[in-house]
Amino acid sequence: MDLQLQGRHALVTGGSKGIGLACARGLLAEGARVSLVSRGKDNLAAARQSLLAEFPGAGERIALYPADLQDAAAAAAMVAQAEAGGPIDILVNSAGAARRTPPDDLTPADWHAAMQAKYFTYIHVIDPVIKRMGARGQGAIVNVVGAGGKVAGATHLPGGAANAALMLASAGLAAAYGPRGVRVNAVNPGITRTERMQQGLEADARLAGNTPEEALAQISARLPLRRIATPDEIANAVVFLCSPRASYITGAIVAMDGAMTAMVV
Repeated sequence: MDLQLQGRHALVTGGSKGIGLACARGLLAEGARVSLVSRGKDNLAAARQSLLAEFPGAGERIALYPADLQDAAAAAAMVAQAEAGGPIDILVNSAGAARRTPPDDLTPADWHAAMQAKYFTYIHVIDPVIKRMGARGQGAIVNVVGAGGKVAGATHLPGGAANAALMLASAGLAAAYGPRGVRVNAVNPGITRTERMQQGLEADARLAGNTPEEALAQISARLPLRRIATPDEIANAVVFLCSPRASYITGAIVAMDGAMTAMVV
């Protein structure tokens, strides 16, 4: 299926690793231009090299923007710089993750840090981008959030709270900007095979008194699909939601936890 993304400009935050990098790969495969955002220049350079290894002729379609998205001014400056290369048609937010911490170890600072790391890294980019999209009368935003915002996990309480806030913001912005031609959706991955996964497994293992390998085996055994997701599987859904093929999907919160939580959403 042609997703009609040829020549579209996509800004991908958290685009140097994991799900964000997989989304960039999927968008490039569909002919889009991608602007990747991450805090680390080295990580961005490595991401570019990995993408060029797969798409050797795509150098002119890949731009890199190092920025600390917890800083609203830095995020706004990055958006302005990216738009100098052409209007942003698509925004994929996949930057930031809250540290998983057993509940007895939590402090108020951890709750603040989770909102900064996950919620505000998204909002600081959404705010300038969605206003520009609304002024032009078109655009698509997909927020990669997380299943922890639907179902509370003992080691993911601050991060889950940030995820829940992002889901509400996504639905609310979809309603507010729909009349201006902007679609906003959220995707909620469950446990996915990324570098961040290992940190979560270690926290879960400490709480349960076992090893990360045992924690992963237990999680996989509970999943109806009997395995965790790959970043590319999440990215496939994200790229579709970014595309004109999903033109009547907005305000949706898409569960991608492998049916681990059997619930009506």
